[in-house]
Amino acid sequence: MSNTRGNTEPLELNRSMKSRHLLMLSLGGVIGTGLFLNVGYTINQAGPGGAIIGYLIGGLILYMVMTCLGELAVHMPVTGSFQLYATRYISPSVGFSLGWMYFVGSAATAGVEFTAAGILMQHWFPHIPVWVWCAAFMVLLFFLNALTTKGFAEAEFWFAGIKVLAVIAFIIIGVAAIFGWIPLADRPVPHLTNLAPSGLFPAGIAIIFVTMMNVIFSYQGSELVGIAAGETDDPGKNIPRAIRTILFRIVIFYIASIIVLSAIFPASELGLLESPFVTLMKIAGVPYAAGIMNFIILTAILSVGNSCLYASTRLLWSMANEGMAPKLFGKLTKRKVPLNALYFTMAFSLLSLLTSVMEADAVFVLLMSIAGIAVTISWMGIATSQLMFRRRYLKAGGSITDLGFRVPFYPAIPIVCITFCLLILVFLAFDPSQRIGLFYGVGFFIACMVFYKVKLQKKEQELTEVKAKPVE
Repeated sequence: MSNTRGNTEPLELNRSMKSRHLLMLSLGGVIGTGLFLNVGYTINQAGPGGAIIGYLIGGLILYMVMTCLGELAVHMPVTGSFQLYATRYISPSVGFSLGWMYFVGSAATAGVEFTAAGILMQHWFPHIPVWVWCAAFMVLLFFLNALTTKGFAEAEFWFAGIKVLAVIAFIIIGVAAIFGWIPLADRPVPHLTNLAPSGLFPAGIAIIFVTMMNVIFSYQGSELVGIAAGETDDPGKNIPRAIRTILFRIVIFYIASIIVLSAIFPASELGLLESPFVTLMKIAGVPYAAGIMNFIILTAILSVGNSCLYASTRLLWSMANEGMAPKLFGKLTKRKVPLNALYFTMAFSLLSLLTSVMEADAVFVLLMSIAGIAVTISWMGIATSQLMFRRRYLKAGGSITDLGFRVPFYPAIPIVCITFCLLILVFLAFDPSQRIGLFYGVGFFIACMVFYKVKLQKKEQELTEVKAKPVE
C-alpha cells in the first residue's frame, strides 16, 4: 500500500518481518488460551472423542481457509489483507463489515487473554482480584505494541519458541505417564482406559457441533499470516512457507494434547479453573511444576494477546487508509507504528475488566463466544473472496500457472469451507449459552453493511469502479 500524507510522508509500514518471524507469529497467535485452557473445557463438554473429531474438523476448515488466504496474500500482499480482498472481490460494504467484525473479535480475544492471565495469577496471588491483573497486563502489552514492528516480531519469535518447546515437553511427559514410565501421584497407570469407546462421547455426537465455536476460537490467529503480509520481507516466498508448515504443526499439537489429557483425566475433571497442563505436571512429580508451567502458560497467553493487539491495530490502520475508519487511525509514528489505532484497540480490551463485576470464567466464555463468531464470519469472507478473485482472474485472461500460490481443487475448497462455517453458525442457534452471541454477531455484521450503504454510498460507488477493473 502506498498512500501518502500531504504528498510528502509515505503511509507505509516497514517490511521488516522475516520468514521465521511470520511462522512464529502465526504459531504464537494460536498456541495460548485455546490450547492451555480451552482444550480442557472442550473435552469436558464433548468428551474425548467429541474433542478429537471437533479439532480434526476445525483443522480441515483451517486448511481450507489458509490455502484461500495464501492465494490472495501472495497475489496481493498488503496489510489488513482479507478486509481489502473482500472489498475488492465481493463488495465494499462486505469488506467494511468484515473489517469491523474481525476488529471487534480480535480485540475481544485480547480481552480473553487478559482474563485468562488474571485467572492464572490466582495461583500465586489468590487474594488479589482478577481485574487488577487484567489492567496490569493491558499496560504491559500496550508498551510492547508501541515498539517498532521489528522489535514486536522479534519478541513474538522468542515467546512462541518457548511455547512450542513447552508443548513438546508436555506431550513427551504425558505419553510417559500414560504407559507408566513416569508414576502419577494420585492415580494408577491410566494406559488408554479413558479412551475406551464407551466413554468417548458421554454427551452424544450432536454436542460436537455446538462446541465447534470453542475449536474455531482455539485456531483463531492463523490468519495473522495474511494480516502481516504488508510487513513481510519477500511475501511471495515467505507466506507459502509459513502456511505449509503451520497447519501441520498446529493440528499435531492440539490433537496430541487432547489424546494425552483424555487418557490421563476423565472428562468430568477438566474445565477452566486450572489448566490441565499444570495439573498433569504436578501429579507427574515434576519439580516446581505448578509454578514453572503456570509461568510458561502465562507467557503464552500474553503472547496471544500481544498478537491480537497487533492484528487489530494493523487492520484498523488499513481501514482508515481505505476510508472505512476515521482518518486519525491511519496516522503513523516516526517508528511506523499506528499508535492512535492501538489506543482505540486497547479500549475494547477493557471488556476483560468485567471480571470486577462478573465471575472470571463467565467473562471468559462470553468473550470467547464473541471472538469465535467474528472469526467464523471472517473465514467465510476469506473463502468467498478467493472464490470471486479466481473467477475474475480467469475471466480477465489470467493464467493459473502465473499464480505464486494456488488453491487446489478449486472451486470445491472455498465452497466446502463456506458451507462448514455456515453450519457452525447454524448449530450455535441451538445452544442457549451462545445463541445471544450469535444474534449479536450477525446483527452487528448486518448493521455495518446497512451503515456503509447509507452513510458511505459515494465511497461504495468509487470502490465498485475499482473492483470492476481487470485483476492484475
